[in-house]
Amino acid sequence: MKNRRVLSGIQPSGNLHIGNYFGMMKPMIDLQAENELFCFLPNYHALTSQTDGEALARNTVEAAADFLSLGMDPEKSVFWVQSDVPEVTELTWVLNNVTSVGMLERATSYKDKVSRGMTAHHGLFSYPVLMTADILLFGTDVVPVGKDQKQHLEMARDIAIKFNSLYGETFVVPEPLIAETTSLIPGIDGQKMSKSYNNTLEIFGGKDSLAKKVMSIVTDNTPPDEPKETEHNALFLIYSLFLNEAERSALEARFQSPGLKYSEVKKELVDVIWEFFAPYRERRAGLYGDTETVIQILKDGAEKARAAAEPYLRAVRKKTGLKYGDQ
Repeated sequence: MKNRRVLSGIQPSGNLHIGNYFGMMKPMIDLQAENELFCFLPNYHALTSQTDGEALARNTVEAAADFLSLGMDPEKSVFWVQSDVPEVTELTWVLNNVTSVGMLERATSYKDKVSRGMTAHHGLFSYPVLMTADILLFGTDVVPVGKDQKQHLEMARDIAIKFNSLYGETFVVPEPLIAETTSLIPGIDGQKMSKSYNNTLEIFGGKDSLAKKVMSIVTDNTPPDEPKETEHNALFLIYSLFLNEAERSALEARFQSPGLKYSEVKKELVDVIWEFFAPYRERRAGLYGDTETVIQILKDGAEKARAAAEPYLRAVRKKTGLKYGDQ
């Protein structure tokens, strides 16, 4: 019997990359077997950085098809698009009124994004409240998060506790699930892999494009006849994502032995990545290449999500006084 409700999402902001897959998608997909999995595409969140409406609509369907191709099973999970469940925006407004400005001002993600040039608008500032509504609306027990999102989950917990203290027990206080080995995946420049940093390795791109990016992975200047460090080595860390424990140990031994050439390892990595995602590319070109099929799956998922959200929002309306008379 499924004993935990697990929720997470990934923004439909362009081509998926291996950081998305290993950092969030694969762990989520693996959780389908033993948990009640809720997974969504947060297109409201995408509005904090996306102003091209046609691109967002297109990316939403593309991201859904990618996710399904990589193993998301709509028969074992609830899979939907955020804006198809408008109840989340109503709950966001209610939660805004129990969220302190001071808490939002301490959000390191907000400060980091603004420092990198993103516009400091209210949507970006209040992002954690919408994220909290996403979580609390469905009675979520567990939220898989990377280290960079841990603070947002802590805020969600604080907001849930505050609401419960004011209005009585209403929301489940969620727990984080952090995979230490994949929570921060380096990009080709050594920073966290992110579209906003333009340092990604795409899953469904062409092989020539993949090879060009892999060959540009930043490495140190250690001569071939000297051992290479692995702890902060982006090439080693990315390659390790595709290996089991024994294979990873063997790769580490190669790095620490004289004679290893980074260029040769990069050429190997191109083939490793290409072969790893080969069956997913076939699925992407087949069943999930049909846009109508993908959209119907999302609509069916939204109906399930709204049904799960209804009792929580009904309780919120009653406890806050938004429901009055015989409504």
